[in-house]
Amino acid sequence: MDKSKKIKLLCFDFILLAILIALDQFTKYLAVIKLKSQPAYNIIDGVLEFNYLENRGAAFGMLQNQKIFFVFVAAIFLCVIVYVLIKVPTDKKFNSLHIFLTMIAAGAIGNMIDRLRFDYVVDFIYIVLINFPIFNVADIYVTVSTFFFIIQILFVYEENDFNFLSFKQKKFRELK
Repeated sequence: MDKSKKIKLLCFDFILLAILIALDQFTKYLAVIKLKSQPAYNIIDGVLEFNYLENRGAAFGMLQNQKIFFVFVAAIFLCVIVYVLIKVPTDKKFNSLHIFLTMIAAGAIGNMIDRLRFDYVVDFIYIVLINFPIFNVADIYVTVSTFFFIIQILFVYEENDFNFLSFKQKKFRELK
C-alpha cells in the first residue's frame, strides 16, 4: 500500500470533514439568528420553508431528552468510520467510500456539537408538500450519503472488496 497516497486521502477526508461541519454549523447559526422566535419563512410556497425547531430527540423527534445516549452512539459510529477510513485500500474504486463516510461523520459531529452545546439539535428545513419532519444540513449529509453508500454496496462492490475489514491476521490467512 502506498503510504503517501493513504495520507493524502486521509488529509482530504479531514479537510472535507472540516468544511462540511463548518457549513452545517454556519447554517444552524443563521437559523438561530434569523428564524428563532419568528414565523416560518416561505422559500417555495406550499413546498419548502425554513421553520426553526429545537429537536431534543433523534430522527422525527423520537427518544426525547436522551443526550448521553445520542452522544455515545455518535461516538461509536465515529470510531467505526475512522477505523474503516484508515483501513480502506487506496484503490480508486474506494474514493467515493471516503466521501460517503466523511459525510456521515460530518453529520454526526454537526448534530453532536449541537447536543453538547445546547442539549438539542437546531433543525430548520421543512418540506411542507409532504409534511416531512423538520431537519438540518447535517441530516442531509447523513441521509444522502447513507443512501448512496447502500447503493454502492448493493450494486458496485463485491463481497471480497471488504476483506480489508477482517480482524484476522494476513499471515494467518496465508498459512491456511
